[in-house]
Amino acid sequence: MTRYVYRFGAGEADGRSDQKDLLGGKGANLAEMTNMGIPVPPGFTITTEVCAYYHDNDHTPPDELTDQVTSALERVGELTGAVFADPENPLLVSVRSGAPVSMPGMMDTILNLGLNDDTVQGLAAKTGDLRFAYDCYRRFVAMYGEIVMGVTAPSEHEENPFSRILEDAKVERGVDRDADLSAEDLKSLVTEYKIAILRTTDQPFPEDAMAQIWGAIGAVFGSFYNPRAQVYRRLHGIAGSIGTAVNVQAMVFGNMGDDCATGVAFTRDPSTGEPGLYGEFLRNAQGEDVVAGLRTPDPIDELAAVMPQSHAGLVAIGERLESHFRDMQDLEFTIQSGNLWLLQTRNGKRSARAMVRTAVDMVREGLIDQREAVLRVEPEKLEELMHPTLAPDGRPEVLAKGLPASPGATIGRVVFTASAAESWAKRGEQVILVRVETSPEDIHGMKAANGILTARGGMTSHAAVVARGMGKPCITACTSMKVDLTREQFAVGRTVIRKGDVVTVDGSTGELFVGAAPLVPAEPSSDFEQLMAWVDEFRRLRVRTNADTAVDARTARAFGAEGIGLCRTEHMFFAPERILAVRQMILAPDQAGRRAALDKILPMQRDDFVEIFREMNGLPVTIRLLDPPLHEFLPTTAAELAQVARELGERPEVLTALVKEFTETNPMLGHRGCRLAISYPEVYETQTRAIAEAAIAALQEGIDVQPEIMIPFVSVPAELHVLRQLVARTVDEIFAAAGVEMAYLIGTMIELPRACLVGDQIAEHADFFSFGTNDLTQTTYGFSRDDSGRFLPEYLERNLLGSDPFAVLDRRGVGGLIRIAVEQGRAVKTKLKIGICGEHGGDPDSVEFCHREGLDYVSCSPFRVPIARLSAARAALRRGTRAK
Repeated sequence: MTRYVYRFGAGEADGRSDQKDLLGGKGANLAEMTNMGIPVPPGFTITTEVCAYYHDNDHTPPDELTDQVTSALERVGELTGAVFADPENPLLVSVRSGAPVSMPGMMDTILNLGLNDDTVQGLAAKTGDLRFAYDCYRRFVAMYGEIVMGVTAPSEHEENPFSRILEDAKVERGVDRDADLSAEDLKSLVTEYKIAILRTTDQPFPEDAMAQIWGAIGAVFGSFYNPRAQVYRRLHGIAGSIGTAVNVQAMVFGNMGDDCATGVAFTRDPSTGEPGLYGEFLRNAQGEDVVAGLRTPDPIDELAAVMPQSHAGLVAIGERLESHFRDMQDLEFTIQSGNLWLLQTRNGKRSARAMVRTAVDMVREGLIDQREAVLRVEPEKLEELMHPTLAPDGRPEVLAKGLPASPGATIGRVVFTASAAESWAKRGEQVILVRVETSPEDIHGMKAANGILTARGGMTSHAAVVARGMGKPCITACTSMKVDLTREQFAVGRTVIRKGDVVTVDGSTGELFVGAAPLVPAEPSSDFEQLMAWVDEFRRLRVRTNADTAVDARTARAFGAEGIGLCRTEHMFFAPERILAVRQMILAPDQAGRRAALDKILPMQRDDFVEIFREMNGLPVTIRLLDPPLHEFLPTTAAELAQVARELGERPEVLTALVKEFTETNPMLGHRGCRLAISYPEVYETQTRAIAEAAIAALQEGIDVQPEIMIPFVSVPAELHVLRQLVARTVDEIFAAAGVEMAYLIGTMIELPRACLVGDQIAEHADFFSFGTNDLTQTTYGFSRDDSGRFLPEYLERNLLGSDPFAVLDRRGVGGLIRIAVEQGRAVKTKLKIGICGEHGGDPDSVEFCHREGLDYVSCSPFRVPIARLSAARAALRRGTRAK
């Protein structure tokens, strides 16, 4: 017979803490605490295996479970001196969820189960307190009615029926607190609650205690599949197949009088990591009162004054559990008649600041070693340390929600054009740039803005990528926001936000707020620096940054970047003083005209490269030659066309015709990247000249320059062969003329599936491969990065995709192509340098893939450099490799 029930109580338990997959986190730790001799109310755990069975068999439990639960209930009764369903000496129990991975608040709990019209009298006689008995009874009926029988609020704007009945009763009696209601009042509430259940469900509240417990067990199993639990699992990457256990435990009561209490405590401050007991408690209350916020709890330190023995016991137990589990603990406790009981312990959820401090402190305290400290810190949490965040105690009502595209929080006045963002910023205003979607031409406005908000796009759309690179909070795909650029306003429902109105953008959560919300500034600590020093000792994979300006380079280097893996030259073109020359180059009728315009661009790019080489002294700098299609640099509206025509001395209709010639049906797969240079070699020649001249200038300043020139969008080896000759000839001529000898590399950015499949042929002409995983993902899936926000959420919701492939590298498809290219490339050149420079370079799962596949480096946005460093170290530790 399969065993589905594991018992705990009276200092003995069937399970252990290492059985979380079977018993869930709560059940495993209840068993462990019981075996440690910590006071835990007796009970039993129904395994996670039953959850899967229940779900797969039309909500029916295994046949063997009935006898096992009945036997376990009898054992709990023996240990407590009570009998389940006995009208004179009733055993009451709680029924609680407990998945293998902590999902706080996502599933359901039912307290005081076993009460009915008969057993409530037995409880009253046993405790000598009729009011207490009916207080437990009305709580149970409400919980059971909501969780098991589905009596909930009619809409999100209305109250739960039980809450409304309770509030009406307090108004009728002229009291403010639940505690001021008499036993008769509470008895009347029980009757009204049952009527509400019958009216809503056409089913009576079950008086049979065994029917109650089976209803509760089924509801808790079912809660694993409720919408909020599914969303939580998706957000945190938790598998939907793990299921939940069910824990049935004898009730202990924190609501029997002033010598009773209930509360939650942490062994360290979960916000700061400061050692010492931290938490809250309520006297004469049950756990739901703390969770629901029905009363204001007292700080845990005050427990020492009112119940000193219980407080001392809680401190001692907390220290013992933290030492045993070697991690900060989150404790739930109840004090009944002066006796302390532990209801749960688990590794506590904590802020990034607390996570880092706790890991470092525990190394100093000898609880864990440096290896464990690095593995304890979640890479994604580090982003909280890089950007300002909303103060946790001052969050206003959310106006709208989109994708959390770039973390951090910021406040500003709404503007709707890049020019307005720039001009308002120049006069000292903090602004939020609102667009339907951004384009490269918005770059100056994005740079000037404090935050970016778009109605369309995705996690790797233009707005998202650029914002992350700049370290600016950004929300994309805020689809409930209807943007009216003509009126310079947007609406969310009936709320209209106009140009100049103040909003707060939280790019960490994707939430938008009206007005200015309180912010907490980012201040990386000495603990953070210590942790990152350990990180660098363990990792093998190098971490570079995607940086287009000296400011970006300086920021990334401060975060530990070991070079630039992607410098996008086109991002230097959009400044107002440069865009005219670029447009002249594009619209020139012949090569002579293009060269004349390029001569104006050359010194601008050269100066930019000199500044970047200065910031990256002694580190490699990979500069990508022009990649996007030319139409992105051209005007689109009639007003813009007229302005450019005046600047170029051309008639608007002639300019309109020229612009039309550059329009492509599918520009992202059109005349771009190396294809442009095949048609117009003078473009790459000029950019290469700027790089070489900048390298010489920086060298003359004593800078150690390590230039790497990257040719993008190659699909045919002959493209790279031709363009490598052009680039090498240009560099060599300039170096020779200056009498300079300097090592440099010429490589390619692999963004197309065909390039991966002919990696051996391409490697013959390349010193390095850099995978542009954003475009490689686009072209592998056939998904438009900027349009996929319209359908990808549904794919994720329906589990057609496990994760957004633009956020987490697709190991099977895109990763399979990368693996082919790496194998083929290194078969030709064993020491071929290989990295990635897409946004995946800052994603922990993608970094682990790069480590496993033997890549040399990843490159990511400046503010994600610490995340990539930590992810690389964790990957090395998990695979048993260390830094060379």
